[in-house]
Parts: sequence; structure tokens; C-alpha cells
Amino acid sequence: MQAEFWHNKWQQKQIGFHLAQSNPLLLKHFHTLALAKNSRVFVPLCGKTLDIHWLLAKGHQVVGCELSEIAVRELFNELKLEPECRDMGNIKHFYANNLDIFVGDIFKLTKQQLGQVDAIYDRAAYVALPETTRAKYAAHLTELSQQAPQLLIYFQYDQSQLEGPPFAISDSEIKNNYQSNYQINWLDRPAIAGGFKGVPATEVVCHLTAT
Repeated sequence: MQAEFWHNKWQQKQIGFHLAQSNPLLLKHFHTLALAKNSRVFVPLCGKTLDIHWLLAKGHQVVGCELSEIAVRELFNELKLEPECRDMGNIKHFYANNLDIFVGDIFKLTKQQLGQVDAIYDRAAYVALPETTRAKYAAHLTELSQQAPQLLIYFQYDQSQLEGPPFAISDSEIKNNYQSNYQINWLDRPAIAGGFKGVPATEVVCHLTAT
């Protein structure tokens, strides 16, 4: 998707992808990452997700990347944090306490800017990208994080019945894009109540560990 598409979504408050609670699948499966307290968790394309609130409350550091500055400012406001901000050229860095958010194109974010991360939580990033971009994204995320373990959540439904995003993702695509660097362990496949606009849909959770 073009950047303007997402900027418009946030400007017009068309953010149906934003959950009004922490994702139950994060709460159920986060333990599989086996992280020590104060670990640094990367949340790509994070928006203002309440999952960040949950991760911080669990005693972790959180680092995110998000295209929309509107979303990031709302995130800090809802957390009642006053961030500092520094311009890093193509990227802006907002930070306060245990939270770092980089605002800009994730493909322009470098591993030097990101710093060390202990795990990745990807609920809404992979599925937001068109097929032509997803292999590039998977490779970039692997390189950015130096093969940090991932908890990845994606959707399966009949793409011919509904235009994404979020896009429908096959297990074979996940294999193609990740198996050269990760062992893939599928954890859960709950049906989504009501589907997507009436189209039956499943949420798939997998745990990726470096090979």
C-alpha cells in the first residue's frame, strides 16, 4: 500500500484495525517467547495498539515503528507519557521511559537505529502489506532484528470475497518467506467470530525461532 493510504486512514480516523483491547492471542501465547523481564520487544507497524500497554505493564521495554505520527502521538498520550523527539533524517524517534517509537517508513529503518531487540511481536504488520512487498518485509525484519524470535499472527480467508488489507496469507507463503532463517511452529488457529464482513476467517499464530 502507498504511504498516503495509511496516512489518510489515521487522519480520517478509519482505524477499524485498532483493537479496543489487548489481543487475546498475545496474552495466550506470549509466554512461548520465553523472555526475561525487561526484554526489548519490537512491534512493527504498531499504530497505537493496546498491546504495547500490556507489554509495558509486563515489565518489558517496547520499540515500535509506525508510519503515522498521529498514531504515535495518540499512543504516548493514552499512556500518559510526554515523549522526547529527535530527528534522524528519514526517521523520527519518539521516546519516554521504556518506550521507543520510530516514525517513518520501516524499510528506511536501520538495525543501528533500532538497536538490540530480544523478540518481535507482529500482529498487524505482515498482513497489512501487499503480496509484492511481503517477502521484502520478512527479509528486512530478519536483518533488522538479527533473527530475533517472533510471535507472528496472520489471517486466512477467501481473498476473492474481500479486498485487503488485512490480506489473506497462506501457510506456504510463510514458509517461503521465513523458513530459510527460522523454524516455524504453528500454535493456534481460532476462527474469527463473524469473520471479516461476513466472510469466514481464521486467525493463525506461529512462533518463529532462529535456525
